[in-house]
Order: sequence, then structure tokens, then C-alpha cells
Amino acid sequence: MPSIAHAPLIPILALPVCVVGVRVETEQIEEIVFMPPGTTLADNPPPLACRVREAILACLARPDVPFDLPFKARGTAFQRRVWAALLAIPPGQTRTYGEVAESLHSVARAVGQACRSNPFPILVPCHRVIGKQGLGGFAGHTEDWWIKTKQWLLAHEKAL
Repeated sequence: MPSIAHAPLIPILALPVCVVGVRVETEQIEEIVFMPPGTTLADNPPPLACRVREAILACLARPDVPFDLPFKARGTAFQRRVWAALLAIPPGQTRTYGEVAESLHSVARAVGQACRSNPFPILVPCHRVIGKQGLGGFAGHTEDWWIKTKQWLLAHEKAL
């Protein structure tokens, strides 16, 4: 089976707990990716990557401000329903995987998998979904800077 070619990953923004990178095609955003802290930022990112950086900075300053970016269509119909539900969670609030699942007539595990597959984190706020008994995972990880990133995003939004 042939591998899928991806645009290069461009590190665009350093947060206190990680670096945010983006893959952009000529006219579309392919995905937003979290990278380890200390990753060197790109010297001269393309204009669309700069627009993504500005949208993330605006979102971090005011999470309720809408953004208009050319996202590449991604995901299954169910994943897109989950991602739409994430956008409906108000900034500074959380929902459990089970609560999101119930609203979609699904199960928590499926919601968790859709969150893990979210190609546009921060802008599509999967960090607002937590476990019933605790924080849960983040981007498929449960340790290290990944969880610190989820904690930081939640704390940052609560402080606004």
C-alpha cells in the first residue's frame, strides 16, 4: 500500500509547553500538529502558515472569536460530527467523552478516537474533552508534554 505524501511540517509557534506546527498545501491547511518543546521555529514560513499562527494566537487571546481559514476536508462523517460538537463547547468549559458521545448517540471510545484524529487542534478544541474520572489523554498520549499541553490549554482558557 503506498504511503500518503504530506506537506512538510512547519514549526510556527512556541507555547510554554510545546511548539505548534502546521502542514500547508498551496491553498489549504492540511493539519496542525503539536511538537516537542524546544523545537526550532521556521525562519520564514509561507503566508498561509503565518495566517494559521495568527489565528491560533487570536484564538488563545479570545477563544470565542471565529476564524476563517482554508482547511483541507478531512475525516469521516462521524469524526466531523464530533469535531462540530467540540466547537460548541464554550471556552473555559469541559465535557466528558461520555457527554459528547451521548449528545451524538454514540459511545465514549468512538468520541475519544475522533478527538485523537482531530487534524486541527486548538482551533477545533479537543482539549476541552476530558475523561469521566480525570483529564484523559491528549492526541493519543497520556504522558509528558502532551498532557502538560492539555493542562496548559485548559488553564489558559479558564484564566481568560
